[in-house]
Amino acid sequence: MLLIRHFEEKCAELYSAAKMSGFLHLYIGEEAVAVGALSQLAEDEAIVSTYREHGHALVRGVSAGAIMAEMCMASRRAARGRGGLMHLFDARTRFIGGNAVVGAGLPLAVGLALADKVQGRSRASCCVFGEGAVAEGAFHESLNLAALWRLPVLFLCENNLYAMGTSIGYEQSVHNIAWKAEADHIASASADGMDVLAVEAAARAALMHIRNGRACYRLRAGATAHRAMVPGAARRPSRFSPWATRGKNAASIVWSAASVAVESGVR
Repeated sequence: MLLIRHFEEKCAELYSAAKMSGFLHLYIGEEAVAVGALSQLAEDEAIVSTYREHGHALVRGVSAGAIMAEMCMASRRAARGRGGLMHLFDARTRFIGGNAVVGAGLPLAVGLALADKVQGRSRASCCVFGEGAVAEGAFHESLNLAALWRLPVLFLCENNLYAMGTSIGYEQSVHNIAWKAEADHIASASADGMDVLAVEAAARAALMHIRNGRACYRLRAGATAHRAMVPGAARRPSRFSPWATRGKNAASIVWSAASVAVESGVR
């Protein structure tokens, strides 16, 4: 988590210095989701990500140097220069990549899960998406097919309440995303996306459900994240301040989780 936070802070610094081009979507504030959930996946289980994918790639094992080089268009590139800020890809770690198109990763994950099922491979695929993608047609189509064909895919929704900058209250009539999964008879659960241990426990239970042959699963983790280098511009301070207070200090996030782990006997 600390690596992700410091990496993103460095990205913000370099972006402000015009060392990067394009749109930079920071993962600050959502570190617990990536660490808690993606760490539960096996090495051969694919991850399909979003345009806010830096933290996902780091947890997956893509080197910080390769990611930074890709974003700065240097020589050692994670996607050989074709990815940039929003399309990181690494076949070695089965990080299928970020995607600048909202919701575009959902059908890709369903396709990966279908391929695994058809070829008899016992593993899950994980699709990370934001709550903004829930308003896309690809979301409903993907969940419908995953449920209909009982595919081994984990739909991981990072709900930061503002997508890229618009409050969920202005874009969706139903704010409880779990209800939308239940409409397709997909088991679902929610976790505090700023509590790494809560996310880890929920992800472990979800993957156990999938690996036991009980089809797909949707997990929602609520957190907050900085926007594309204009943090807070589209949000009222009164709504954002409680989340900012919880996530502003990287060290406190990491050490609070470490303290609980030590108390629980985890080494």
